[in-house]
Amino acid sequence: MREAVLRVRALCLTSFKAVAVSAMFLGGAVLLDPVTPGSLVSSANAQDDKAKQDKRETRRTPALRNKVYERLAEAQGLAEAKDYAGAAAILNDMIAEDGKRALNSYELANVYNLFAFLSYATEDYAQSLRYYEQVIAQPDIPLAMEINTRFTIAQLYFVQEKWQQGIDALLVWFDLSEKPNAGAYVLLAQGYYQVKNFDLALKNVETAIDMHEAEGKLPKEQWYNLARFLYFDKEDFDSALDVLNTLIIYYPKKQYWVQASHLYGEKKEEQKQLALMEAAYEQGFLDRSSELVTMSYLYLNAEVPYFAASVIEKGFDDELVDDKSKNYELAGSAWAQAREVAKSIPMMEKAAAKSDEGELYVRLGNVYLDGDQFAKAADSVSKGLKKGGVKRPDQARLVLGMAYFNLGEYNKARKAFRDAGKDERSEKYAKQWISYVTSEEERQRELEKDLM
Repeated sequence: MREAVLRVRALCLTSFKAVAVSAMFLGGAVLLDPVTPGSLVSSANAQDDKAKQDKRETRRTPALRNKVYERLAEAQGLAEAKDYAGAAAILNDMIAEDGKRALNSYELANVYNLFAFLSYATEDYAQSLRYYEQVIAQPDIPLAMEINTRFTIAQLYFVQEKWQQGIDALLVWFDLSEKPNAGAYVLLAQGYYQVKNFDLALKNVETAIDMHEAEGKLPKEQWYNLARFLYFDKEDFDSALDVLNTLIIYYPKKQYWVQASHLYGEKKEEQKQLALMEAAYEQGFLDRSSELVTMSYLYLNAEVPYFAASVIEKGFDDELVDDKSKNYELAGSAWAQAREVAKSIPMMEKAAAKSDEGELYVRLGNVYLDGDQFAKAADSVSKGLKKGGVKRPDQARLVLGMAYFNLGEYNKARKAFRDAGKDERSEKYAKQWISYVTSEEERQRELEKDLM
């Protein structure tokens, strides 16, 4: 059971890794979207007014003077034109020597804010982070500006894979933010996932999913994937199945059908397992040898061998099923159980030819016997016994005896039955056959006398 659980979890982890980081950077206008100083000021002041109204904190923010605004606007324009060196030159001039002392805390925060954006635009994330830290170090900046900047700082820690620092920065942001959105909870969940605190990761991603669903919104696929992986880790397979079934409905992909099917198998709900595999098969999702082989076994367990054989044989025809002895054996056995002997024989012949042991030649002999090909049956069983590795040699010799009997070679038949009878498991049956062979021999002699 434990090995099967690990296999299913590995399936989940493989698909999860592809989205584990993609959900991380979910917003933060200051980091991801350049804004003009003017729009930044008006937005910050408006949000700060709201912050004052809800009595979280009262700040007396210094004014952004017009001459400072004009220089910031000039630098912003150059930044938007991707003249980062020109923008940086203006900013450096603004904070050089006496210039820096002439700026109030809010003006200086805006200078560092634009410096941070320039560093981010050139992918110098460490430098960008240092500038953003200087933004929030300024006293009496608008609360909204601090909130936005702290969220950006958390993101930049994550960009640099400084997971715990990112978590700590994000928790400070949560304390300041009035209504954290679902994306922020996912970001926090991602951080906890990276430091392997899976319980807190699951708690936060569940919160995000619940928030979206409560608002009538469809959570993002990667949110469900994170929750799915974390449920697997906790071996909470019922919850993992709930998530997989949701993914199948809203984000139908092969991996979700297959993983849900595996989970139903672990829960011993074979009918549901087969139903999901059938649905995936009909949609053309099953294109790997292991998947088609699994489906064939599921059909056999459900006692529908014809479908089991059809799936595996079509897989051979489409060159999807591996050219291995055990796969041909599966197809041959399925056709045999479906009473399609003519179709079973070529599959078993290939299975035996690719096998290093004699067991499959014995099984092929059984199929030949069922198809009334007695000479081939005797030859195949004899080859299997000579090759070795036969699980029940006594039963193989019973088949050999029956083949010789039907060929009219009674002495060889009796010898085969005597050899089989040396095993106490077949002793009684072998004696019955020897008696039958003798009586049949005598009957034929009497018939020959009557004809003379």
